[in-house]
Amino acid sequence: MSDEKRALRARMRAERDAFAMASDAVIAPPDAFLARLAPGIVVASYVAIGSEADPSPLAAAARAAGARLALPHVENRAGDIRFLSWCESDPLVPGPFGLRQPESGAAELAPDIILAPLVAFDDSLNRLGQGAGHYDRAFARLPAAWRLGIAWSMQRLLAIAVDPWDVPLHAVVTEKEILP
Repeated sequence: MSDEKRALRARMRAERDAFAMASDAVIAPPDAFLARLAPGIVVASYVAIGSEADPSPLAAAARAAGARLALPHVENRAGDIRFLSWCESDPLVPGPFGLRQPESGAAELAPDIILAPLVAFDDSLNRLGQGAGHYDRAFARLPAAWRLGIAWSMQRLLAIAVDPWDVPLHAVVTEKEILP
């Protein structure tokens, strides 16, 4: 990981923390997301950690439309992320990096839509994540899935330096708008 990305992550996490402490903003499901929902499709969501933007309203809309939900499951920094079936009544267990995730024996699902947390994003829909590459590897493995970043508007930057393995998002939704 480059020193530049490490410094940018630290700065953006601090700014995100300050924003979240001072705001009661909620990210509503955008029309572009709602139009993709249908009974039986799989939507991969996540449980927000700290000041991450909360995807719960989108997950609730997906559930109401009859979609199946999956949550990320990670074993370690080097391993791949798996998206495991999850219902509200299913327990969540602690995982690495502060994750709350389904138990490892839950069914693995291939998402049609992936709701992705992020540290920052840019106008070209590049995503700066936590730095382990879990989501970039999943995006490369699941190219047909629609990739929707979930973020606060203050996480938007003009440009982020990208590496060859970085996979851009299809869209980003904030408390103010959906991009593109």
